[in-house]
Amino acid sequence: MIIEPRMRGFICLTAHPKGCEQSVKNQIEYIKSKGPIDGAKRVLVIGASTGFGLASRIASAFGSDAATIGVFFEKPPTEGKTASPGWYNAAAFEKEAAKEGLYAKSINGDAFSNEIKQQTIDLIKADLGQVDLVIYSLASPVRLHPTTGVLHRSVLKPIGQTFTNNTVDFHSGKVSEITIEPCSGDDIENTVVVMGGEDWSMWIDALKQNNLLADGATTVAYSYIGSSLTEAVYRNGTIGRAKDHLEATAFSIKDSLKSINGNAFVSVNKALVTQASSAIPVIPLYISLLYKIMKAKGTHEGCIEQIQRLYQQRLFTGAAVPVDEKGRIRIDDWELDAEVQDEVSKLWAFATTENLPEIGDLEGYRKDFYNLFGFGFEGVDYSADANEMVNVDSIK
Repeated sequence: MIIEPRMRGFICLTAHPKGCEQSVKNQIEYIKSKGPIDGAKRVLVIGASTGFGLASRIASAFGSDAATIGVFFEKPPTEGKTASPGWYNAAAFEKEAAKEGLYAKSINGDAFSNEIKQQTIDLIKADLGQVDLVIYSLASPVRLHPTTGVLHRSVLKPIGQTFTNNTVDFHSGKVSEITIEPCSGDDIENTVVVMGGEDWSMWIDALKQNNLLADGATTVAYSYIGSSLTEAVYRNGTIGRAKDHLEATAFSIKDSLKSINGNAFVSVNKALVTQASSAIPVIPLYISLLYKIMKAKGTHEGCIEQIQRLYQQRLFTGAAVPVDEKGRIRIDDWELDAEVQDEVSKLWAFATTENLPEIGDLEGYRKDFYNLFGFGFEGVDYSADANEMVNVDSIK
């Protein structure tokens, strides 16, 4: 079938298998170009099919020759309907890993569930014995709690007061004012349950109880802080409360790992285009301006560049991992450089529909968005028939 992007609002309903494969290959080549990483050799990535999780799996496998297990929740293809992009990413990753003789197996299902945790435990016991590194990179709007059976939904809302600011429809390029009402009821609690640190802690507890964490094992979860321009709706909003909980959880996990000389960190990463961030008001406009400035300075990074720098310059240097006053690894340092943020703030003040193509990088934003779904890559013939029925080899 000929596969083209089909949009519904901020969601792309199709994904291109060859484009996703090219995306994975590009990331692998980048990691190889940067030289070996003296990192972990047995790695579990929870949330392994897109974004920072996929980049972490690629960096571990093709930078450190690591055996990797990836857990994700993706939609397989059916006749005439494409899979979700993460499915095709995972298929491409396993294909490339097999070419180089690297162990790579995947588990598809709800990572919040006890069943998927048990499947993962059984696979580690059977194939790897233990793991040295656990990456936690889940991003989900809902969580069915495995203990209570309650379905919790997260919201992205300010706390305490209405928020009004500019945003951009990245499809049309129209800059407009948007107002977001504050959260109410159980919004904060639900968001913390979905996106906080409880599930991360449950994963580590389960692995530790089954003696699957090697001596000196490390676990890392990903977070975001961002600019003062976005803090009302992000870091000081409901999602920020969840991130606070995630970051606090790192300390309790670290304490629990003392008996195996283990460690736990939260890495605060850079703003990037994701399907989730594209639906957050204000964020697309902020990223468009940020990209323009960082690209001009030569400091712009995508997921794979961020994770390569995290691994090479923070986690696996042979020295103590550098952290901020709250114990967090800061790989968002180039984004939050004072000069960069000052320039973004100045441009923000007069951004309009008419001048955004000049003062911002809306085209770069759009390209990154379509890349998420396998569209817009050089070397892929999008006019040719593509086979949507691609298998992830380790998933039967």
